[in-house]
Amino acid sequence: MQDNEIIKLQPRKPKGILRLVFSRFFIVFILLTVQIGLFVMLYEQIMTLVPYFTAFQLVFEVGMIFYLFNCSMDSSAKLTWLIMITIFPIPGTFLLWFTRADMGHGFIRQRFIHLVNETHEKIPQNQEVISQPELISSGTDDLCRYVNITGCYPIYDNTSTEYFSCGEGKYAVMLKELEKAEKFIFMEYFIIDEGEMWTNILKILKKKAQQGVEIRVMYDGMCEMSSLSYNYSHRVRKLGIKCKAFSPIRPLISTYYNYRDHRKILVIDGKVAFTGGVNLADEYINRRERFGHWKDAAVMLRGDAVNSFTLMFLQMWNISEHEPQWDEWLVNHSEKIPDAKGYVMPYGDCPLDGEKVGENVYIDILYHAKNYVHIMTPYLILDGEVENALEFTAKRGIDVKIILPGIPDKKAAYSLAKTHYKSLVKAGVQIYEYTPGFVHSKIFVSDDIKAVVGSINLDYRSLYHHFECAAYMYDTECIPSVEKDFCETLKKCRKVDENSIKNEKLFYKVAGSILKPFAPLM
Repeated sequence: MQDNEIIKLQPRKPKGILRLVFSRFFIVFILLTVQIGLFVMLYEQIMTLVPYFTAFQLVFEVGMIFYLFNCSMDSSAKLTWLIMITIFPIPGTFLLWFTRADMGHGFIRQRFIHLVNETHEKIPQNQEVISQPELISSGTDDLCRYVNITGCYPIYDNTSTEYFSCGEGKYAVMLKELEKAEKFIFMEYFIIDEGEMWTNILKILKKKAQQGVEIRVMYDGMCEMSSLSYNYSHRVRKLGIKCKAFSPIRPLISTYYNYRDHRKILVIDGKVAFTGGVNLADEYINRRERFGHWKDAAVMLRGDAVNSFTLMFLQMWNISEHEPQWDEWLVNHSEKIPDAKGYVMPYGDCPLDGEKVGENVYIDILYHAKNYVHIMTPYLILDGEVENALEFTAKRGIDVKIILPGIPDKKAAYSLAKTHYKSLVKAGVQIYEYTPGFVHSKIFVSDDIKAVVGSINLDYRSLYHHFECAAYMYDTECIPSVEKDFCETLKKCRKVDENSIKNEKLFYKVAGSILKPFAPLM
């Protein structure tokens, strides 16, 4: 097979129609339409039964409310479902049961939890590292112990870090590191899209596969209804590259928005790892403009901490494998990394274990901050806990600044973000919008000593429903670069104040007000 058969750009599919057909909204629409149609057809008979139906509906709604409040879910989500059931009792109830049943995801849940339990001790925590005085005094050791409840995520020294303030920077270094691969390349990305970026990467992967390097590529199943053809993984496998989609979409069978693989992981030979917000598509390196200038971020690790990203990748890869292998891919880093400084804790967040790891790490940074917390995020759709943490941190005199997009990729999400502006600004949180375009970076940096760079947004999708990953860093050499990037980006932003909130466009005010009760479902 010739290269151009694989890397040839495909015409884009009608994403809007497909996403609508496969969505939970479509199911609710069908159920509601059926309910209305039956009512019209049986109007006369129904009218004689109205008193009985009213009594039944009242009892049914009360029963569902008690059921709902005894469910284990976030309080904001409970409020959303309460509104749904009150307005549309039958469709709302079916949708609640449908999403809680997680049809199509039962195997993933059982298999992933089994793999996490199986690998919980694969990478032992170095007790000498976690017992360092600076980690204890800062509470970082306690945070590490909490994170390790949910998986195997030690905190490491002997790891160097390099921060990239744009997708272009990551891409250039990534190509050079791929060329150095000798044993294996593991790639796990939410989005892969055919274009200049992926074409150049794929050429290197093909060459390395011919040299005997183990290549594994995994992308989220949503790509098959947006950027890639349904048989794309089969075509890539013909190049000698192991490739598959994570959790392919099954129309009307699975709640497809849930349990998506939103991670961005690249591991090379167990020696180098990348993570951050940058997917493998041309807009992430500004070769294609979609929403103005695309501002993103990533981090590269060398040394001991790379093993955690190797393990994270293997856990996801082996969900559909019958003979998972672990030890042969984990590297014993005996050599000292010359420019290593500080400590790194890579970690994953899984939507299946009931733990809000991504959210709790962010909250921990907010509550322990002494001088400042600076944040970049593309979305701001907050539950009560995160909103309270942001406001409390600002009210106790900490400099809390958030940079958000100036040009949105999703108007609904943009509208919902603006519903938080008034209360956050009143509490002292400073909000800025990036005027050149879209901010896709997901960073927290605090007090010149702590930072998180990863895939985790400040919205319900990332914090509750997706597989995510990040690198938590304490006193590493790249933290000044993260803060510098924030300050440089701030110069290109407009500040949100009470006047701009008051004069916001009517569309965003109305859309935000209407959508806010349903935010946990978006």
